[in-house]
Amino acid sequence: MDLFLSSVEILARWDVVLALLVGSVGGVLIGAIPGVGPAVAIAILLPATFSMQPIVGLTVLLGIYGSSMYGGSIPAVLINTPGTAVNALTTYDGYPMTVRGEPRRALSLAYSASFFGGIFSVICLILFAPVLAKVAPLFGSREIFLAALLGIILVIVAHRGQSLIAGSLAAFGIFIQTIGLEPVKYSKRFTFDQAFLSGGIDLIVVVLGLFALSQAFVLLTSDDEKIRITRLRGGLFQGLRELSRHPRVATVSATFGVLMGMIPGVGEFTAQFLSYTYAQKTSKRPQDFGHGSSEGLIASETANNAVPAAAMVPLLALGIPGEALTAMMLSVFYVHNVVPGPALFQKHMDFIIALYLALLILNVLVLLFLLVATRPLISVVKIPNKFLGITVLTLSFVGVYSLRNSVTDCIIAAIFGIVGYILKRLSLPIVPIILGMVLGNIMEVKLRAGMARVNEPFDFIDRPVAMILFLVIVGVLVIHVRQVWLDRKALKEAEWQTKFRSTRFGAFLSRRRNSLLRARGRKVKARHSTSYRRSTDRS
Repeated sequence: MDLFLSSVEILARWDVVLALLVGSVGGVLIGAIPGVGPAVAIAILLPATFSMQPIVGLTVLLGIYGSSMYGGSIPAVLINTPGTAVNALTTYDGYPMTVRGEPRRALSLAYSASFFGGIFSVICLILFAPVLAKVAPLFGSREIFLAALLGIILVIVAHRGQSLIAGSLAAFGIFIQTIGLEPVKYSKRFTFDQAFLSGGIDLIVVVLGLFALSQAFVLLTSDDEKIRITRLRGGLFQGLRELSRHPRVATVSATFGVLMGMIPGVGEFTAQFLSYTYAQKTSKRPQDFGHGSSEGLIASETANNAVPAAAMVPLLALGIPGEALTAMMLSVFYVHNVVPGPALFQKHMDFIIALYLALLILNVLVLLFLLVATRPLISVVKIPNKFLGITVLTLSFVGVYSLRNSVTDCIIAAIFGIVGYILKRLSLPIVPIILGMVLGNIMEVKLRAGMARVNEPFDFIDRPVAMILFLVIVGVLVIHVRQVWLDRKALKEAEWQTKFRSTRFGAFLSRRRNSLLRARGRKVKARHSTSYRRSTDRS
């Protein structure tokens, strides 16, 4: 009880309350604007949060992270354009409802499902916090190194079909973080006698370049689309009643979100895919999915909103971010000398509980705000891309310059902005670069610390947690290699069949097979018509 009261005392401050309001409302607005997204907003706001108290800065960033998915459902439902990338699956069933004349029902259901997912996730993690406090001390330098290595591997494996590219970009991120003075003997690495490289390349500069500036370039080079918004009819509270008719789908989807959020490199997309597939396969009306199914909308929105709170588990317990947004939040901890990891759960458990309570309050604030402010929010969708691009570009350069008052940082950010723009145009992932920078630094520090007690290779995994992590890494790699081999085998078989059909003999066999199938179909049809005539004669 004392721990809970201490956590409430941390939140009961005017600046924390203001951060809750700004984060919740600002996140909804950011999410409702297609083409911006929470990553851009967090990247822009990151320099400003360094001057705030840790709980205040993290509350603002968490508010934007969690509430942007609420706002992203508005354009996904009304104009078939997801406000954030993770709302793409919402368009499958949300927009067909709008076409059917039920936009308010779809929005209400999306808000209610998002609220349930967010609350479910936070409650699970508040109950799970004491367990984390006991498990976290079992992680030493070797265990954290293996956990960070597993995080990078999972990020690479998650980009199915682009694993080689994702691995190369993660390696590029690891290389970037090695530039400058190495952390033990302070010798120069890859500086090429350039003074501005001696201090290394700042993570925030890279983040602002890859996410904010690249998106500004995309907005400035893209044309505006003509948007026609359907008029809203009905009550927004009906979604809460409709959600109560599907408790199984909502609970299972939220569980998928919690589990996938705690695994580094997995995130919302996998949680949505699993929950949507489960809902479709267990539904009494699977044919409605993709055509305005309430169960499909509940599955997608519940899963993606259960992830943000769960994604804080590896960040807080081990100091290992699972995605780009939590990697940005990690820098807020470091600026204030608050080191995430086992010690945080042992010494500052009230701070952990306060963060989760803040997430709980944020979900309530966002739902109340959306229930009364959906109609004016719709106009946000119509903001021109050029105006958004100029705004993001200006704020990004202001943020970069404010870090160290350095024009060099602005030039480096612009270079990474161009790199990010090229990667986006080529549909290549950006997240592996950021996670490579963050996890690469963690891996280097922990590996050097862990090797001091290692005499033989097996000594590195001679403890239970280290052995389990090592076996998981081996298992993930074996499964991925097997899947790649099966995919290539299927591709080669498909190519061989295509080439075979193009030959004369293959074309002959294909025509022969089709003629036999047609003949068999005519026989079956004749048999059915004969039996039908006999039954008619008897009657």
